[in-house]
Amino acid sequence: MHSFPILSVAIWLPIVFGVLVLAVGSDSNPAPARWVALIGSILGLLVTIPLITGFDSSSAALQFVEQANWIERFNITYHLGVDGISMWFVVLTALITVIVVIAGWEVITTRVAQYFAAFLILSGIMVGVFSTADGMLFYVFFEATLIPMYIIIGVWGGPNRVYAAFKFFLYTLMGSLLMLIALLYLYTQTHTFDLATWQAAKIGFTPQVLLFIAFFLAFAVKVPMWPVHTWLPDAHVEAPTGGSVVLAAIMLKLGAYGFLRFSMPIAPDASHFLAPVVITLSLIAVIYIGLVALVQTDMKKLVAYSSIAHMGFVTLGFFIFSQLGVEGAIIQMISHGFVSGAMFLSIGVLYDRVHSREIADYGGVVNTMPKFAAFSMLFAMANCGLPGTSGFVGEFMVILAAVKYNFWIGFLATFTLILGAAYTLWMYKRVHFGAVTNDHVAKLTDINKREILMLAVLAIFTLYMGLYPKPFTDVMHESVANLLSHVAQSKLPLTQ
Repeated sequence: MHSFPILSVAIWLPIVFGVLVLAVGSDSNPAPARWVALIGSILGLLVTIPLITGFDSSSAALQFVEQANWIERFNITYHLGVDGISMWFVVLTALITVIVVIAGWEVITTRVAQYFAAFLILSGIMVGVFSTADGMLFYVFFEATLIPMYIIIGVWGGPNRVYAAFKFFLYTLMGSLLMLIALLYLYTQTHTFDLATWQAAKIGFTPQVLLFIAFFLAFAVKVPMWPVHTWLPDAHVEAPTGGSVVLAAIMLKLGAYGFLRFSMPIAPDASHFLAPVVITLSLIAVIYIGLVALVQTDMKKLVAYSSIAHMGFVTLGFFIFSQLGVEGAIIQMISHGFVSGAMFLSIGVLYDRVHSREIADYGGVVNTMPKFAAFSMLFAMANCGLPGTSGFVGEFMVILAAVKYNFWIGFLATFTLILGAAYTLWMYKRVHFGAVTNDHVAKLTDINKREILMLAVLAIFTLYMGLYPKPFTDVMHESVANLLSHVAQSKLPLTQ
């Protein structure tokens, strides 16, 4: 037990600063709101550093645990803790929040305080999702993420923002209601909302299958998996740049994280039984969505479809049930946070100058924005899975695990590298190379210090993780091994 409540501070500090931003902000003088938001996001990141320095990677147990009674009548507790699976996501959330605040610094000019407040509050809620060890608390945080993101898309989004925000809200809410029914069923069986108790409970095969389906629908929509992915391209296209960055870098991970915390450990027999279905859906996402990305004319839509394909890779890694596959999938999630966030920031840089996301409106950008083109090239290569970048590490581990599991599944999974290179480099070529044919491209100015800062931070992490992934894999090794040994044991009642 740690005396200082690090996780509580990591959750509530950004939320308090979000409320403070609303208090000090005004449209006539947005400067105080910007500075308070920046200070709040940086403090939120600094608070998470002890999680890295004080983490014991030799233990699979929850660390930095905090527990207090919340609703005693129903045995609901305010129970927090992180293990090797969740620790990096807490830090990633805090880091991306700082970058989003910097990204919106000069760009957002209307309702500035509300914009930054929404992101700070969302940041705290998402840290809550990754660090809770109580089923009902998880559900409260998981659902609460919808509200700030709904506002971000609906207020600062593009022309079809209301449609996109509604679609996002309804899809994710519908899946989550089934999860609530599953949580209530587990409560009736165990009389607690404690995740560890649920994971140890003996549950019959039929209830396990029904629980798995309920959890699967909630988390598959959030990931999003094919065929419940259609809300994501709309949400990305209409969302402001910061919204797209948080959506791609963190919010899609909430669903994948749910598989590791609920579906696999609570219903292990059903997980093994239904694994072929999940693997099939994952391979469809990797190949079919990759082909869909190839024909996109809108840069944001292309990267949105690319995210779906990459997250299909993550679910594939989970349901191979191997140490290499699950670790590779988690590494892919963290890497995707850096790379997809950077891709959306790069598109945002161009959009701020030209106010168009159409690939056809560009060409020859490298002539007028050489520094920007260099950053874009690095992130495009990472999106393709180039060795030496973070994009390669997770994909390589998952493909290796898939080949060991079944050669043909591994063979089909490698299409992500081929298609990823095809659509990413095709976009890069048409936007950056060639002669300058459009007047607005000829007038472009290269990235300023603020834009260099936000892209450089992500570039450093992308390269560091690609060249030396050991600090990331070491932390999760024991927790993943513990999860897989738990999933390998049947939890059917002895009477069956």
